[in-house]
Amino acid sequence: MASLKGRQAIIEQLRKDGIRYMFGNPGTTEEGFLDALEQAEETDRDIRYINVMEEGSAVTMADGYARATGQTAVIQLHSGVGLGNGVGALYQAKRGHSPLVVLTGDAGLRYDAMDGQMAVDLVGIAKPVTKWATRVLDKDSVLRVLRRALKMAATPPRGPVFVALPMDVLDADNREEIVPTTRIATRSAPEDALIYQAAARLRGAKQPLIIMGDGITTSGAQPELARVAELLGAEVWGANSSEVNMSAANPLFGGLLGHMFGTDSQPHTAAADAVLMCGTTVLPEVFPALFDVFQKGARVVQVDLDTWEIAKNFPVDSALLGDPKLTLGRLADALAVLQSPEDRQQATDRVRAITERNRSALTAQIEADKKNRDAVPLRMSRFAEELNAQLPGDAIIFDEALTHSPELTRYVLPTRPGCYFQTRGGTLGVGLPGAIGVKLAHPDKTVIGFTGDGGALYTFQALWTAAHEKIAAKLVVCNNHSYRLLKLNILEYWKDIGVPENPFPRSFDLCKPDIDFAALAGALGVPGERVETPDQIAPAIKNALGHDGPYLIELVLEKDVPSTRPPVKCGQ
Repeated sequence: MASLKGRQAIIEQLRKDGIRYMFGNPGTTEEGFLDALEQAEETDRDIRYINVMEEGSAVTMADGYARATGQTAVIQLHSGVGLGNGVGALYQAKRGHSPLVVLTGDAGLRYDAMDGQMAVDLVGIAKPVTKWATRVLDKDSVLRVLRRALKMAATPPRGPVFVALPMDVLDADNREEIVPTTRIATRSAPEDALIYQAAARLRGAKQPLIIMGDGITTSGAQPELARVAELLGAEVWGANSSEVNMSAANPLFGGLLGHMFGTDSQPHTAAADAVLMCGTTVLPEVFPALFDVFQKGARVVQVDLDTWEIAKNFPVDSALLGDPKLTLGRLADALAVLQSPEDRQQATDRVRAITERNRSALTAQIEADKKNRDAVPLRMSRFAEELNAQLPGDAIIFDEALTHSPELTRYVLPTRPGCYFQTRGGTLGVGLPGAIGVKLAHPDKTVIGFTGDGGALYTFQALWTAAHEKIAAKLVVCNNHSYRLLKLNILEYWKDIGVPENPFPRSFDLCKPDIDFAALAGALGVPGERVETPDQIAPAIKNALGHDGPYLIELVLEKDVPSTRPPVKCGQ
């Protein structure tokens, strides 16, 4: 076989593994393999470089693509400065278990002693936000390391992997064979005795609870989860649940546990006498409860493919290492065998009671929405209602609406796997590039991305990529002129430490001057419009859905939160 340069061999390896896109922002230390990629594109466009104007946007765009396809996405970041810009987004990807491989160049091994411009410990920067970080040191180990990175990123628990590529290593001849990366089959389940032991601990519970996360989607375990919930008569709550792990139309779906405060989750977790946890972190709040999360004597079962997560924070009675789909399926079979007629009747009664309670709560919320249907500033509920009326049935939502998400999902129900992705990990600015990445993965489907005005300002450059690459995502900026989430959180903080309500910090408001997001979008090549009144909603949605290309709606929403502080008038 004719020898290739390392930079050429990388491209051929990515081709062999079916990688279609590389997301990145070009830099001098990566110019060799970017040149090789350009030459490859000219001869056979089966791999394409997606040029993104900021590294955090590149990572989150790749993250959206990986989530939508279930496949590993490859990212190029430039040296220490580009990697540094992408660290926050890589943290998000690590917390969300997104399979990403990040490639970053450096000047070369021969310059290690020189402490030159941009000399930095790339591996040291990447380690805290990746599964594995390394630097290639030998010219004949470039592909060996790259295949290892691709394998690790895709193996549960999935996550981002980092490889530093010195230029002189890539400029040398490479003698490695180009072969497909090995994929590890991880479908496995605990032995039958352990399955039956776990089922015995769950059966007969008077108030069972299931806590689920995105491991359900990774495994494709939605049908098995729903069957276990129905057999137990258990309400199901999400923790680190940002995809459709259970249909929101399922009457046993309770919603999401607290993201910020453990005290929001405790009323649900502490009431249960038996708890099944599967495919999630327990629990992922920013300020988690340290005590009394589960009631004394509650029987707790945890299923996961990640041993780090099992019994990480709380002891469990049955700790089961296994694929959620196989394990939950066998657990359901065991429950069906072990349950007595009385158990089954009590489970049926609980399903009926939970269904009625959740239906009544939804009815009350919709009735409350009607009172503000024609309000100005607008409410998200009115926009979501109209959006749902116009959306095609196979549309996909990428949701970073944050404080407006409950209203959005009240009308645009996440019911099918792959139809809904929510931000995760706590990094702002995911909504715009995330939706663009999802649209790149599904060019034949309508993709709507939501973000807030605060989040949009982190990654608004992503709109240039959408225009440049003709990626027809439809984007909505929820402009409430503030970091509304911070206002809600500080109200809880003041309450927690016993401090009376104060005026909100001025840094929480995003106004004076008012930001014209529709005009900003136009400057980046994406047409859009501003929506401020109810009569503008339907035409704007029709314009967006009918436009042959990316389109942005700036949705001006109410910003007030329950507080003693009078609202600030923006734009004055």
